Amino acid sequence: MTAKQDAPRLSDLMPWSVAPLRLGRSWVMAPDPDTLRARWRALVDAEDAVDRERLFRPSRARTLYSAVGQLPGQATPTGRLYRAGGPCPEPVRILHGPFDQQWLLPDHRLIDAARPELWRVAGERQLYAVESAPPPQPSGPPVVCSALLPDGRSPAGRPGRIHPLYRRPGGREPDLAPGLLALLARRLDRPVDPTDLLAWATAGARHSPDGVVVPLTADPELWERGVALGERLLWLTTRGAHASGPGQQRAPGSGERPRLPGGRRPYVRAALPARGMPRTLGYDPEGEALLLDGGRIAPVPAGAWEFRTGGVRVLEAWFARRAGVPEDGAGAEAEAAEAGSLAAVRPADWPQRWTSELLELITVLALLAELEPRRAELGSLVADGPQLSEDGLRAAGVLPVPPAARRPASVLDHQEEGPEGQFALL
Repeated sequence: MTAKQDAPRLSDLMPWSVAPLRLGRSWVMAPDPDTLRARWRALVDAEDAVDRERLFRPSRARTLYSAVGQLPGQATPTGRLYRAGGPCPEPVRILHGPFDQQWLLPDHRLIDAARPELWRVAGERQLYAVESAPPPQPSGPPVVCSALLPDGRSPAGRPGRIHPLYRRPGGREPDLAPGLLALLARRLDRPVDPTDLLAWATAGARHSPDGVVVPLTADPELWERGVALGERLLWLTTRGAHASGPGQQRAPGSGERPRLPGGRRPYVRAALPARGMPRTLGYDPEGEALLLDGGRIAPVPAGAWEFRTGGVRVLEAWFARRAGVPEDGAGAEAEAAEAGSLAAVRPADWPQRWTSELLELITVLALLAELEPRRAELGSLVADGPQLSEDGLRAAGVLPVPPAARRPASVLDHQEEGPEGQFALL
């Protein structure tokens, strides 16, 4: 379903956006926090400067001698890394790509481009809309929302854009075109809050030659239907961290984690190997089973197995990052290059918690796949009905947005530590 060409772009409706994180070195992110602690210990235990530099992997943006301040909200040291020691910075949970929950060392000295403006507005009420870049053959939702700070990458490595819902900490100042909510409320004859707009965008966004666009219906009943579908998508993609609906508070943590109905829930039918890592991932369509070497998980609906984003199967990309299987056909050369690096420090055996995370991911993908026909139907109904077009938003004075709306807000209500313990004013 192709959106009308005069539908407004997401980048106009949510004008402040941030480029994806650029880590610069893969070892600062891992599927479990213990691996990151082991990597940090290996780095600071390297007393020889040459060995420490080899492990660190300097870049143009970061070396062992770079002077860098803290990331907002993170109590990490700011001394230069060539003399760093002590305990590991506390890993934080982030979203890698649209669906892979990983752990990151939130140390500004380790990351080439950590996007401090994103960390500055993080908090319990914050939500992020991640706009995907269209692959040659679009697959997967154009917008996926997260309650975790996202890195903005797709499984295929293509960059997107990160749109925080709020421009200031504490859920203040929505990142929306000035006057947009008031205009929608008048046209739809009902209150519209920031989360309504985010839910609508999640359900109704479409890829177009100009990027991701969000057709805006002028039909009140269709609006309610789309917002309800978007709220369901928000609940799924945030793994229950955000919920809204009758009797629920519109806030993080107010809903249960996603679960399939009894009889359809995936279970481990044959245990994964007790020692070592599974090296292969496959799917048995007749038995609706996911196969990890000798391990077997069922039932796994075909919709979950085939769920793709950025042209890549989500489950295959998730498995490859944990099992250490080279992605994109990199083969033995990639494994040899990684040997002796900090990225090669990883669990020797498959942790039980990864199985639990896999079961939850299967559940989320299965439920998302079931909603895809409803998302497609919504797009058709919106395209055939009355809309608030880009021209209409311009006539109402909502577009173009003022330049200040595309820049991060000034945040002066707290201090942030700069390099070598100095404090910075923002």
